[in-house]
Amino acid sequence: MTSSKSTPDCSFDAALDTWRVWQESPWGRLRYTLAEFNLQRRLAVLGPGPLRVLDLAGADGGDATRLLRRGHEVTVVDFSPGMLAAARERAGDEGTSGRLSTVEADVFDLPESVAGSRYDVVLCHNLLQYQDDPAPALRTAVPLVRGGGVLSVMAINRHAVPLGLAVRSLDPAAALDALDRRKVRGQTFDAELTLHTAEEVTALLAESGCTDIEHCGIRNVNDHIVDDARKHDPGFFAALEALELATTNRHPYPHTARIFQLLAHVT
Repeated sequence: MTSSKSTPDCSFDAALDTWRVWQESPWGRLRYTLAEFNLQRRLAVLGPGPLRVLDLAGADGGDATRLLRRGHEVTVVDFSPGMLAAARERAGDEGTSGRLSTVEADVFDLPESVAGSRYDVVLCHNLLQYQDDPAPALRTAVPLVRGGGVLSVMAINRHAVPLGLAVRSLDPAAALDALDRRKVRGQTFDAELTLHTAEEVTALLAESGCTDIEHCGIRNVNDHIVDDARKHDPGFFAALEALELATTNRHPYPHTARIFQLLAHVT
């Protein structure tokens, strides 16, 4: 989750329990289910595997766990020792620890064991919101993907914030004020977050040599439904999940999703 020595990792370790509660919430589960669903469509082109996956700023292995279950080999890089310990514990509980490697490092100062390797798949899912400028992170990630491999990038969608203030908070004045705002305060880790857009990041990926860039939305619908309590009802949640899966790459819905996911091939 942490990305740089300029970001104190202690706050991330201290909030691990809160993070786990969020992951098990309906909206947390949707985030991981949709990311996996979108990624699998791309990985199918690479063959049955096992694939070598690098998860940059991969925290406690939320994404890695699902890839390990599918038989892939995953290396998680993070600057938070507590998060990495939690990732190893998860893999141990599921009997997949033999395919998991963890590296405690600054994403921008990777050890040669990582920086000198090339991977079939690189995930950059928990990083950009902690960067004022996404370009350096993408310049780090793209060269780590082998030719023909897949890069998956996720970030909080700046377009969704004003809409959320208007719909969920019923505060159109705050929504108007937020139209051009790039900073918000994250609740789970009490950290300042930078908001990006899929359009901005797509352009940077194209400049870096990525092709066939697909824009998907994570939680296109969920965050516009104010009644959070109802999302805990199994029947309602199942219907919501089906709708989210059906619209994740069906435009125009991704443009106002809470999170954007961009999937690309690297030449």
